[in-house]
Amino acid sequence: MKKTNVFTAGYYDSHELSEMGFAFVGQSVQVAKNCTIIGLENISIGDNVRIDGGTTLACANGQLHIGSYVHIGAHCYLACGAGIQLHDFSGLSQGVKIYSTSDDYSGSSLTNPTVPSKFLNVNEALVQIGRHVIVGSGSVILPGVTINEGSSVGALSLVSKNLDAWGVYSGVPAKRLKDRKRDLLEQEKALLSERAHPLPKF
Repeated sequence: MKKTNVFTAGYYDSHELSEMGFAFVGQSVQVAKNCTIIGLENISIGDNVRIDGGTTLACANGQLHIGSYVHIGAHCYLACGAGIQLHDFSGLSQGVKIYSTSDDYSGSSLTNPTVPSKFLNVNEALVQIGRHVIVGSGSVILPGVTINEGSSVGALSLVSKNLDAWGVYSGVPAKRLKDRKRDLLEQEKALLSERAHPLPKF
C-alpha cells in the first residue's frame, strides 16, 4: 500500500482557487496549500502563476495584482497595505520580502500595528515589479520602489530606490553592475504566439 507523502502540502489549482473569493484567478494557477493569504478579495492573479509553500500574502488592506507567467518562490512575504504589482514574466526567488508600508525607524513616532494610527508615521507607497524582473533570494524591497522592466536583482540585496530598466543590480543598497541582455524578449514573442487567447488585463 502506497503511503501519503505528509511532507508535501500540494497545490490548489485554478478551479479550486476561483471558488475561494479572490478578485480574479486566471488559468493554470497553482498556490501551495501551506501559504498564508489574508484579503483574498484584494488579490488578482493572471494565467500561469505558481506560488510556493510558506509564502505569506498580507493583503487585508491594499491590492495585490499578479500578472501572467509569474513565479513567487517559497517563504516570500508580501505586505500589500499600499499595493503591490507583479507584472508579466516577473519572479521572486525564495525568501524575498516586499513592503509597501513601513514604520518610521527614526524614533519620532511609535511603531507596530498594535498602536493606534494617530501615534504612527507609516510610510505607505505602491511597489511595482516590472515585466521580466527577477529578484534573488533573501532580497528586501521597500515602499514606493519601482523595479523597471527587465532588471535583475541579486540575492540578499536591499532595494530602497527605483531601479532603471534592463540592468543587473546587487548589494546593500542595490547598485547597477551592468546591462542585462534582452534576448529573452524574442522567447516571450515565441511563447505568446502559441497562446490561444491574450493575457488577462487588470
